Amino acid sequence: MGIAVDTFFLERNGQGTLQAQIQQMIAEGILSGRFHVGEKLPSSRKLATHLGVSRITVTLAYTELLANDYLTSKGRSGYYVSDNAPVPPTYSPLRRDAETVDWDRAMARRFSGGDFLQKPSNWRDYRYPFIYGQADRGLFDHANWRLCAVRALGHKDFDSLTGDYVDRDDPLLIEFIARHTLPRRGIAARPEEILITLGAQNALWLASRVLLNRDRKAAIEDPCYYALRDLLVHSECKLAPLRVDRDGLPPDAIPDDTDVIFTTPSHQCPTTATMPIDRRHALLRRARELDAMIVEDDYEFEMSFLGAPSPALRSLDTDGRVIYVGSFSKSLFPGLRLGYMVGSEPFIREARALRALVLRHPPGHVQRTAAYFLSLGHYDAQIRRMSKALQHRREVIDSAIRHSGLTVAGRGMLGGSSIWMQAPAHVDTTRLAHHLQSKSVHIEPGENFFFGPHRPKNYYRLGYSSITPDRIGPGIEQIADAIRLA
Repeated sequence: MGIAVDTFFLERNGQGTLQAQIQQMIAEGILSGRFHVGEKLPSSRKLATHLGVSRITVTLAYTELLANDYLTSKGRSGYYVSDNAPVPPTYSPLRRDAETVDWDRAMARRFSGGDFLQKPSNWRDYRYPFIYGQADRGLFDHANWRLCAVRALGHKDFDSLTGDYVDRDDPLLIEFIARHTLPRRGIAARPEEILITLGAQNALWLASRVLLNRDRKAAIEDPCYYALRDLLVHSECKLAPLRVDRDGLPPDAIPDDTDVIFTTPSHQCPTTATMPIDRRHALLRRARELDAMIVEDDYEFEMSFLGAPSPALRSLDTDGRVIYVGSFSKSLFPGLRLGYMVGSEPFIREARALRALVLRHPPGHVQRTAAYFLSLGHYDAQIRRMSKALQHRREVIDSAIRHSGLTVAGRGMLGGSSIWMQAPAHVDTTRLAHHLQSKSVHIEPGENFFFGPHRPKNYYRLGYSSITPDRIGPGIEQIADAIRLA
């Protein structure tokens, strides 16, 4: 019995090559139980005509499925579902009455309900997406990333793809970070002082777990990165939120009993303030007086297109008390989830042991692909391309904001990819954001960045990394009109 050709169709926006889509379509039919052992597939000519693709594309898909034992070939008769094809399990799920577990009692900890901002999954459908931290497809070097990924899949790199590093990292990636990335920030580090993480957020979590407990106090910026504040709350340490000014975190405000200081000196999150060199030295002196550690989140330092970035705190540290956190998620793409941390060897040893307990290590293939992309010069080329594009968008958005009469609360003096905005005191930007969605405009309300019960509601963030220059002006006008009517 043959499988009707009408059973097959290609999705208009399907992922991968046509050959891969046809392979997946047939494999899913077999795995789901729709196609049975011994059933005949349509001829390659007939299926190609039906799908509107070349015959060779269908033939190659059949050949690959044949090699993987999904199909079998019978002379000139055609292709059939193989006797050895994976057979879906047949079972009937047990009937289950209403659950009787008291989850309020069963759960020792709760992690939901924090301030984590939910970014719309369909943000690319917005006409004016002033969204922060998302990649612009037009700026990413897909072709060379794909080539690096293919190279990392090769026989030579088989161990990096399949091996269990246990608590180690890809030596090629570590070498590149040590020899090329860190020196740009004035940092010298040995491999034993570098740890690869699943993005900067994972690095911040590791640092908090190693350095803090319920008897210790952490000083954090206010406003600050909301995920950092939430993970510190869950660590049960004492928190000292310190209101930032135009130069970032004020060292004199740090309490005397502080054990760890979390700061974003290059681009304060979310105000984008850059900490001057004098204040950086003052912060290091204050930390020395308190015998406190500093965790420096140096996100977006690559995006300093308006001037050379200021020296990293870690580069000025002579005591070994600064833990440096970097990330490739902003400069490559957020879904990569690849970052790193640098610290003295005793700290990195403990952070490495903790990481091994939780997730062993970031995937080896991802590390090796990134190592090739960086070492072959593609990363530097992309940074130059992104910096040029962001500088142009920054000029456009600055001009649009001036003409619209909107109020800037903070803009990175060296660059970055966002602007911190302030609406009139009576405007609730959470409600404003909901209203703007109906006009296909996305902004990020600022309330979640602040600490405490009485948070300012009239701040918001405009990201410009993912919106094309021609849409910035009209989008800003939409925001200005909505604020005037609020």
